[in-house]
Amino acid sequence: MSAATKVIALCGGVGGAKLALGLASLADTIDLSIIANTGDDFEHLGLSISPDIDTICYTLAGIANPDTGWGRAEESWSFMDSMAQLGAETWFRLGDKDLALNVLRTQLIQRGDSLSEITAGMAERLGISTNIIPMSDASVRTVLETDRGTLAFQDYFVRLQCQPIVSDIRFEGAASAQPAPRFADLLLDATVDVIVVCPSNPFISIDPILAIPTVREALANHPAPVIAVSPVIDGQSIKGPTSKLMAELKLGSSSADVAAYYRDFVDGLIIDQRDAALAGSINAMGVATQCSSVLMSTLDDRCRLAQEAIDFAERLQV
Repeated sequence: MSAATKVIALCGGVGGAKLALGLASLADTIDLSIIANTGDDFEHLGLSISPDIDTICYTLAGIANPDTGWGRAEESWSFMDSMAQLGAETWFRLGDKDLALNVLRTQLIQRGDSLSEITAGMAERLGISTNIIPMSDASVRTVLETDRGTLAFQDYFVRLQCQPIVSDIRFEGAASAQPAPRFADLLLDATVDVIVVCPSNPFISIDPILAIPTVREALANHPAPVIAVSPVIDGQSIKGPTSKLMAELKLGSSSADVAAYYRDFVDGLIIDQRDAALAGSINAMGVATQCSSVLMSTLDDRCRLAQEAIDFAERLQV
């Protein structure tokens, strides 16, 4: 590989942002582009909100709330307090600093700017050198069929705290969407060395990206190794409702089940040491494995796991 290893990372959610930060910390040796899930995007209180893009940006800028994993550090809540006093919906919390970004995004969208342009400008103003690219500039919305009816993603995830039982997930608008221009270029770029699938929820963070026409096929056919990091350890989610959704969708709940779900386009899967016994069955699917500690509690953990993913890809290229 060249001195500046060219890396694409598919990312969504808090867990994905942790590994994205680890990859971004290797800026001296890699040229990183992060593809952000936008299936979580929605309109709320008249604002255009992109939760995964914002989580990635805040994390890479070093201003993410360390307690919640989402939103900004040292936040204040005067806006939400006033909204509550006036009887408005407050189940989706927007802090005052976070509100400023969402107001600006909404204004720029209404002006006609693309989400790609807005995100690049936002990242630059936050001092982020890494390329952060929305999966698409078109509207794609994650919708879940549940025992409480059809739910928009944020209703399921935030308002109802992932409690409903899910029977199906679809991505409205995906069939007619196109990858964002810079993402489309990267999918055709033979100089890309590594593609990383972050330990994001496969169904609500990675699947929206894969649902865009040409993306999954392009990943499967790309000459670069595709390395995924398992979002489950010993059958349990590292973060969020991954294992719950896997069980409800009858897809199992182990790292081997993650490998089966990704095996048409993933070359290697990093699994936790506690799942080492599954390596043989994963290898039998045609997916190489590496055992590591995939729990990222510290920045050192994130940097270590990021480097391991790059090194794993390098070994698979030999």
